[in-house]
Amino acid sequence: MNSERLAVSDRISDLIPYQPGKPIADVKRELGIVGEIIKLASNENPLGPSPLGIAALQAALPTLALYPDGACHALREVVTEKFGLSPDSLIFGNGSDEIIHLLGLTFLEPGDEIVVGDPTFVLYETAATLAGAKTVKVPLTAGDMRHDATAMAAACTEKTRLVFVANPHNPTGSVISKADVETLIAALPPRAFLVLDEAYAEYVEDDPKVPRALDGVKAGLPVICLRTFSKLYGLAGFRVGYGVAAPEVIRLINQARSPFNVNLAGQVAAAAALNDTEFIARTKKNNDDGIAQLIAGFEKLGLSWVPTRANFIVVDTGRPAKEMFDALLKQGIIVRAFPKDLPTHLRVTIGTPEQNTRFLEALTSCLT
Repeated sequence: MNSERLAVSDRISDLIPYQPGKPIADVKRELGIVGEIIKLASNENPLGPSPLGIAALQAALPTLALYPDGACHALREVVTEKFGLSPDSLIFGNGSDEIIHLLGLTFLEPGDEIVVGDPTFVLYETAATLAGAKTVKVPLTAGDMRHDATAMAAACTEKTRLVFVANPHNPTGSVISKADVETLIAALPPRAFLVLDEAYAEYVEDDPKVPRALDGVKAGLPVICLRTFSKLYGLAGFRVGYGVAAPEVIRLINQARSPFNVNLAGQVAAAAALNDTEFIARTKKNNDDGIAQLIAGFEKLGLSWVPTRANFIVVDTGRPAKEMFDALLKQGIIVRAFPKDLPTHLRVTIGTPEQNTRFLEALTSCLT
């Protein structure tokens, strides 16, 4: 094709697409594995989806020929009631990933900057790149791999528009403190927001020491909260997330939102799953027990790990990450490797007891 027809902005040609965890079907096809494949790469709920969410979906199946409610009224009502929010402080998206994209469309322009930890969730930089903005990366602290709030605050300038912090952090599982949040907010220039991505917040919601973005929003601070139904609630396949901010901020973001961006099935399932207390408690217990199980296994193997508060854990294998990823893949175990950022580490989703056992057995085999 004529090269002129393929000429695009550097924002597109320089973009590094997000690489999701390897799908189970791909592994079976590529490696010819017949038995069970265990996917511990994408931090999905190993117990499956919320039973209440699935029951609600089944009841709604006859309505799927209709367009979804573009304003997500029913889901909005459930979320506002649970967290004591005003309805106009919410925006829903095709996963919280879409909200990140909308933040870039709404607030970023060429010449602007965002500040992030390094490494971190790649879609923050993607949103900036698409808008022609610059991503300022601040290395995580050594050892515990936490956001360095003091260094991030120092990196803020008059060009800073958004500061992204995942809490708990992806990919390391660490958390920031309330003092860290205060440090970052104090450093924000007049036109900037602190975006707290709380995709894994439910795993630490009982810990009063961990800051909640919702509290900042309610206090009128320049904070934007992101949450999702993909992790603890087990609804990753439905792609439902939401953002919380001051109503005037939400109105601006809504200007860039596509109509009907959240599918009907996802809205129904998410509304029911939010208060599935039995499933939530079972998921948290499985996660706590699984972290202890994996740590015990790592200790037995003499491996170090990063303390985690999420539903995954980062372990240092002492060997090239890509090499270990490939070796585990051949044994039917899919994990996540970040060779550039964490050259000898693997990120492993907390699975069921049986999945964790099989992973540890495979890891032992790969290391011996």
